[in-house]
Amino acid sequence: MTDIMTTIRQRRVEKGTEAAEDQPSEEKNVKPDGKILSGHAGGKLWNIFSITVGGIVAISLGLLTSVYVATLHENDLWFSNIKEVEREISFRTECGLYYSYYKEMIQAASIQQGLHGLVYDNKTESVRTINILERMNVYQEVFLSILYRILPIQQYLEPVYFYIYTLFGLQAVYVIALYVTSWLLSGTWLSGLLAACWYITNRIDTTRVEFTIPLRENWALPFFAVQIAATTYLLRTHLQPVQERLTLIAVFIATFLFSLTWQFNQFMMLIQALALFILDCFDMLPTAKVMWLYIIQISGLLLVCVLQFFNSMILGSLLISFNASVLIARTIQKNLKKGGLLNRLGKLILHVLLVLCLTLLINKFIKKILNLESDEHIFKFLKAKFGFGATRDFDANLYLCEEAFGLLPLNTFSRLSDTLLFYVYIFVLFFMTVAAVIVALRNLSGSNQVQFMAKMEECTITLKPDAAYNLIHTVLFGCLALSTMRMKYLWTSHMCVFASFGLCSTEVWKLTLRCIHLYTSQRTHVIKYSIPIITLLYISYKFWPGIMDELSELREFYDPDTVELMNWIKSNTPNTAVFAGSMQLLAGVKLCTGRTLTNHPHYEDKNLRERTKQIYQIYAKRSPEDVYRILRSFGTDYVILEDSICYERRHSRGCRLRDLLDVANGHIMDGLGENEPDLKPSLYPRFCEEIKKNLPSYTIHFTRVFQNKTFHVYKLAKHK
Repeated sequence: MTDIMTTIRQRRVEKGTEAAEDQPSEEKNVKPDGKILSGHAGGKLWNIFSITVGGIVAISLGLLTSVYVATLHENDLWFSNIKEVEREISFRTECGLYYSYYKEMIQAASIQQGLHGLVYDNKTESVRTINILERMNVYQEVFLSILYRILPIQQYLEPVYFYIYTLFGLQAVYVIALYVTSWLLSGTWLSGLLAACWYITNRIDTTRVEFTIPLRENWALPFFAVQIAATTYLLRTHLQPVQERLTLIAVFIATFLFSLTWQFNQFMMLIQALALFILDCFDMLPTAKVMWLYIIQISGLLLVCVLQFFNSMILGSLLISFNASVLIARTIQKNLKKGGLLNRLGKLILHVLLVLCLTLLINKFIKKILNLESDEHIFKFLKAKFGFGATRDFDANLYLCEEAFGLLPLNTFSRLSDTLLFYVYIFVLFFMTVAAVIVALRNLSGSNQVQFMAKMEECTITLKPDAAYNLIHTVLFGCLALSTMRMKYLWTSHMCVFASFGLCSTEVWKLTLRCIHLYTSQRTHVIKYSIPIITLLYISYKFWPGIMDELSELREFYDPDTVELMNWIKSNTPNTAVFAGSMQLLAGVKLCTGRTLTNHPHYEDKNLRERTKQIYQIYAKRSPEDVYRILRSFGTDYVILEDSICYERRHSRGCRLRDLLDVANGHIMDGLGENEPDLKPSLYPRFCEEIKKNLPSYTIHFTRVFQNKTFHVYKLAKHK
């Protein structure tokens, strides 16, 4: 849930629009553009040369980005020099949990035994056997472990390096996909170069791969970027049938891999489906292609559902309900795109209402039939976040109180402005949005208004179907990022693409210069190349020294208390021991020691959420008898208490873990401040504080067996 960065210290010196719904290749509002480079740039030979150079630059930038983030990771932790337990501790929270399954597969006697251990896992949740492949998106760890076992690289490369180098390698795929998308949109690879440079110089806001390597989004986002690039190419006009089929296959593969590697894929693709729906409603995309994209999303998700042993959260996703509703509504409603403005608007409103009603009905029906509750905490969180009533729900408040799930901080925009990215983005977004509104109104007005069409011809050039899709994509994901900081990485990377495309776009500059009555084709041509080059020179001049300083700064991993705890557990507890504690810490316990857990950070299961709330009573005001009974009901042998949680100061009053527990239990919170009128004082002191006094009522159930400055471990008595 919470992303806790590794503790580090300074290293010691000594160390578009369709013409007819059934003819996708004939779009309105678009000038034909089947090549990456425009014809005036030169002949066929020049095009081949330019594409070759652009491809080499793309691959080079991708590889350089991989080396860059890998070097930062090494310099921050001195990863090559620290012990294995320290390397594993550096995979904090859920990152450690995911990596532990890769480690299990590597250490298994055979691939078959490793897979059996994942399908019938009884160490991740005590007194329960769960199917890891069903519950979690860990097929990437399975694939990578199998690859490591069968390739002849064991004597040259440690398993952990094979794992992290693969993730850093995916950053190359990510950057190349962003580069290609911008290139496709603008027609020049110069915009791809600018997009990649912006991605690198805004690294703090575009990726966090170097310190959260195994996080699911670091696996998924490169594939999502590839899918966006393929979708952008698919929406180009006048593609040959073979090109369309190959592109659809590429979109499907990328969608499938994205869905397979991240449990939140359905929410991201729902936003993408909404973008397609909006554009299709305003007749700005070829309907046949839009329908194919809906089908690809559903089929990709259903294939993942099969691989995840019919995971109920996928079957009950809003994406499947929404896409099915759109396909049904389009079948029911004929002649949706015919008629005048008022007629079209009326049909459009009915269409939207029909789709929304069908979506809710289908989703409710599926969830009722399958009795699904896996994602209810997400909707409780969203309801509370957007002000639809306060809640005392522990899970919803746990999300609400985390900074990562709060609003996007304003200092993000100042950092993005330092590289000129945000200024350019707003400039391009403004002109593209104006063009989109004009084109949408024109499309709804009907094809008989010839004069109006001629008047707006310059606007239609700027809104080809691929550009229209990327416009709505960036707007919707921008709204998501503004509302939830953790999702900003989906927006900021695409921001680099969109801004660089606009800066290198003939259409954008043509519209801009016509607005101020300065348009000539020569002036447009000069501006579309000179301004990006000047921007690149500015970025290089301002940020190259900082990047070099960053690469020369050497630190090392430093977390002696956690290292001491893990070493003690491995040396002084049986392999079958069951540990209770915070879900972030327990993920590390599983990875470093292989012991059984009572709870963990993968929160997409109702039973686990209820179990976690019960385990967390160790930080609430409960009697020792109650806590002992709860812990023993989950088979707990040892409980780990953390001073950083018991005496937490990171959050303000009302958002500390102990406050959330007090409110959920109906108790008054600690400290000065207001309490809700129906909260009452607890009959018992706080367990995590009182247990340290070694009172008889506590020592009869709990015996302290380990402590350091951060952790206290108690062994539970086994009463007959």
